[in-house]
Amino acid sequence: MHEKERHSAILQAVKERPVVTLEELVALTDSSEATVRRDITALDAQNQLRRIRGGCTAMNQTAHLAGTPFSVNATKHVAQKRAIARAAADLCRDGEPIIINGGTTTSQMVQFLTARVMPVFTNSLPIAEHLLKHSKNHVTLPGGTIYREQNIILSPFENDMTQNFSARRMFTSAQGIGPFGVMESDPLLILAEQKLLAQADELIVLADSSKFRQHSSLVLCKLSRVNVVITDSGIEDREAQVLREAGVMLMIVDVEGVRDSTLSA
Repeated sequence: MHEKERHSAILQAVKERPVVTLEELVALTDSSEATVRRDITALDAQNQLRRIRGGCTAMNQTAHLAGTPFSVNATKHVAQKRAIARAAADLCRDGEPIIINGGTTTSQMVQFLTARVMPVFTNSLPIAEHLLKHSKNHVTLPGGTIYREQNIILSPFENDMTQNFSARRMFTSAQGIGPFGVMESDPLLILAEQKLLAQADELIVLADSSKFRQHSSLVLCKLSRVNVVITDSGIEDREAQVLREAGVMLMIVDVEGVRDSTLSA
């Protein structure tokens, strides 16, 4: 593919989705990484796109992400999410810094953190607002664009404050969980959440049992990066076995609280 054709293909790709990774462009243009990097640099210099770590994004991207809006997800499996969030909050200790990634399950944690006093880094507007109004937790937000449908702040750029926060644990929701790992619905979510992952010692995934039957082509991280999964009693034995074989600690809750303790390899 000639340079002009590659540039056209790259620009079309960033029009179709918020963030395009280097790997995707290599496959799209059937070119080497070095060639694609030069193309991105050239197009960035021409103000036709923005070069970011691991790929590029459109200059005037619309604040929209793939996936179901927060307001819709918040109405699903409410009792399970609340029980899962309660169990997650029980793992928190005063003074220990934590990261809470945006999501309808993680957002339920705030109800059980109001008596805590600890540093909290979150990209979720509802989580930050609740903690600021109803607790003495020290809340830090990243810089970036506000995505209204998901109620989160995301940025593909390095200088968004994420690298300045170090956490004992990171709590995150997920689009789905399977043998390949924790899955998400959008490339921009993947880039932003991977930056958060790099700042936490442990990763705790909050996912109701329906998430084990949902899949995506985008993997946030392998199961080997996950320390704990908290889910409800609707999880099937074969799904629990996948986690057990990966060495992941599993906490099972019901609508009343923690039912089972721990399963591990």
